[in-house]
Formats: sequence, structure tokens, C-alpha cells
Amino acid sequence: MSDLIVALGLVLVIEGLLLAAVPGAVRRAMISIDQLPDQPLRIAGLVGAVIGVAVVWLMRG
Repeated sequence: MSDLIVALGLVLVIEGLLLAAVPGAVRRAMISIDQLPDQPLRIAGLVGAVIGVAVVWLMRG
């Protein structure tokens, strides 16, 4: 459970750094994402999840 909390904390750190460093680019990316249909977002989400599981599986073996 503590690994999950650490992982969520790291996500918040990375997102916070992105928002602090390039807020305009993040805003433009969000506007672009809002224009996309659902299907590409679902595919991107599934691909990201699979890559994330693979990375955790490889690192935790």
C-alpha cells in the first residue's frame, strides 16, 4: 500500500513540475485533448496503462 501512495505522490510531483514550468503548453495540450474524439483517448489510455504495468512488472519482477 505504501508503494501506491509513493507512486501517486510522484505523479503529483511530475504534474506539478510541468504546470510550474510550462503552464501555457499544458493549457494548450488540454484544449487539444478536449477536441479529440473518445476513441483515440481510450486507446492512448490503454496503451499507457499497459506500458505502466510492464514497467512495474519489469522493475518489481
